[in-house]
Amino acid sequence: MARYAHLKLAVPEGDELSEETTLDIVFSALADPVRRAILSRLEAGPLLVSEIAEPFDISLQAISKHIQVLVRAGLVTQERSGRISRCRLDAGPIFATAVWLNRYSKYWQAQFDTLALWLGSERTAKAPSRRRASRKTGR
Repeated sequence: MARYAHLKLAVPEGDELSEETTLDIVFSALADPVRRAILSRLEAGPLLVSEIAEPFDISLQAISKHIQVLVRAGLVTQERSGRISRCRLDAGPIFATAVWLNRYSKYWQAQFDTLALWLGSERTAKAPSRRRASRKTGR
C-alpha cells in the first residue's frame, strides 16, 4: 500500500465512494501511528504543517506525505495561502467508521456480560471462605 500512497482515487464528480471503499481508505490512514498522532494534534484546532511537524523526528516532506494520506481519506482538510498550508481535522469519516464498528458491538457486549456474570459468581463463591478464615483467626 505504501508503494502506491501517492496515487489518488479517481472518482467522477457527483459519485460517492462505496462504504466499503471508504472504510478501507480510513482504516489504512489510521493504521499508521504518525498519522494517528497528527490527528491527535489537530484535535486542538487548525495547525500549519510546520507546527504539526514539530514533535516528530522525521522530515517535513515525510509529514507532508502523511498529511496527504489523511487528506485523501477525508480526515484532514488543507487550506493553502501561497506557500503556507493550514490543516484542519475533519472527524466525519471517523464517525462513519465508528458507526460501522458499532454494528459489531453486540458480539463484544455479550462477552462482557458473560465475564461480568462469571466475576459475580467468583465473588459469591469466595465470600464465604473469607468469613470462615476470619472466624478462625478471631478477626
